[in-house]
Amino acid sequence: MAISCDFLVIGSGIAGLSFALEASKFADVVLVTKRGADEANTKYAQGGIAAVLDHGDTFEAHIADTLTAGAGLCHERVVDLCVKDGPGRIRALQEIGARFDKSHQPGEGHADLDLHLEGGHSARRVAHAGDMTGREVERALLEAVLGSPRVRVLEDHMAIDLITLEKYGGPEVCAGAYVLDAAGGKVSTVLARATVLATGGAGKVYLYTTNPDVATGDGVAMAYRKGAEIANMEFYQFHPTCLYHPQAKNFLISEALRGEGAILRNTDGHAFMRSHHPQADLAPRDIVARAIDFEMKKSGADCVWLDITDKKPAFVRERFPGIHSECLKYGIDITHQPIPVVPAAHYMCGGISTDLEGRTTIPGLWAIGECAATGLHGANRLASNSLLEGAVFAHRAAEALRGIDRTKALPEVPDWDASAAASSDEAVVISQNWDELRRLMWNYVGIVRSTRRLKRAARRIAMLQEEILEYYWNYFVTRDLLELRNIATVAQLIVDGAMSRRESRGLHFTIDYPEHDDRLARDTVVKRGVAPHLRGT
Repeated sequence: MAISCDFLVIGSGIAGLSFALEASKFADVVLVTKRGADEANTKYAQGGIAAVLDHGDTFEAHIADTLTAGAGLCHERVVDLCVKDGPGRIRALQEIGARFDKSHQPGEGHADLDLHLEGGHSARRVAHAGDMTGREVERALLEAVLGSPRVRVLEDHMAIDLITLEKYGGPEVCAGAYVLDAAGGKVSTVLARATVLATGGAGKVYLYTTNPDVATGDGVAMAYRKGAEIANMEFYQFHPTCLYHPQAKNFLISEALRGEGAILRNTDGHAFMRSHHPQADLAPRDIVARAIDFEMKKSGADCVWLDITDKKPAFVRERFPGIHSECLKYGIDITHQPIPVVPAAHYMCGGISTDLEGRTTIPGLWAIGECAATGLHGANRLASNSLLEGAVFAHRAAEALRGIDRTKALPEVPDWDASAAASSDEAVVISQNWDELRRLMWNYVGIVRSTRRLKRAARRIAMLQEEILEYYWNYFVTRDLLELRNIATVAQLIVDGAMSRRESRGLHFTIDYPEHDDRLARDTVVKRGVAPHLRGT
């Protein structure tokens, strides 16, 4: 079965929904999302959206904070345009009904918004909706998208592979994707004038993550298989504070707690961050994550403790209602007890290389949001710049595609051929490889790395990929199989990037090269059939 549209959007977080909404004003859009339409990393973002919204703040300060966090790898032009477009993207979200918290002191800030301070920021500039900002942004965008007659949403559908065709003897052009209906098992051919990857992150490549189950790096893996350039995959951000409890799954404890005065303590009750960084508990995330990892390894403890009990209980409950409520489910009253926390894989700072509008190196293929390497984050993302990036580049991509020629006929392509496939009675292969892959990534390619561990990981990943590929070609595809194939590809790309960077910078720390080298302040580039390298070498 073939489906035709002007734009195919894969992913339903802030980037995908924002693009679909804007593009639907002038074109027909099909939006594919592999589970429910609201199930994306965006939904779980607690902190907020960073933008210069207060009269006492400046664009220059936000730019400087972003560059500092990025450890010398941010693309300054990208940082400048993202920061300066930030207030406009906040206004656009408010116009479609997103409700951000208002200030208790009218007249301050932009539109009287209450603004959080987060680690790495020199001013209060994080617009938020309590501590459930992502949920509110997702709600507002999804309601607007579902209300548009020009957007068709396909839930429980997963893209298998991109469709590329040679055009006039030139480079291959993306013409859409093959898409699996996960419930029915049928594969459709979706043809489009432009395909927009907005598939989010890949936290499920690690054993411990703050990400939901959908975060399996699908866009990066699909783009790599078709020959797109991938950049900076070694820079995977580990959020310092994920709730540590045997019954809790993937629950993030927002950095905003530390912005409001929460203190990290070791098992002896000692506040340890001052000995790791001058900014103490407000240090950039990579510093905090490594500090926690160091303290846990030094003491042998399973976690450290985040303590906000010095604040008045009413303040904590009002400021962090979601975190307070969730922790209560596990018998932890954060107004009177410190929170047990550990680092967990959180945000992918690399991804599919794009230009200033979201174009990838494959004509007809665009990437926005977390799956894209725009140059904003460099070697480490500044807190709450992620939703900002998704909104800004969705807007820029939609504007760039506004003038696309909608009169030309779409190409004819062959339907998905599964004639040689069979039903599998060996699904245990998927679960076994899934568990092994995520555990070896956590142990060998985690917060602190070494060349020896990276080489071990590379060898084992290659063996797993052989097993996965054999299974893929012999049996009918399922969502679990496709996700396994994708995280294996992402794991390979992370290791390739890490082995190519012979220094420590930002989120990539290796005991074999513990210092950063100014000569290596370049993007890591990985492309199918080309040896991984730093750009310009």
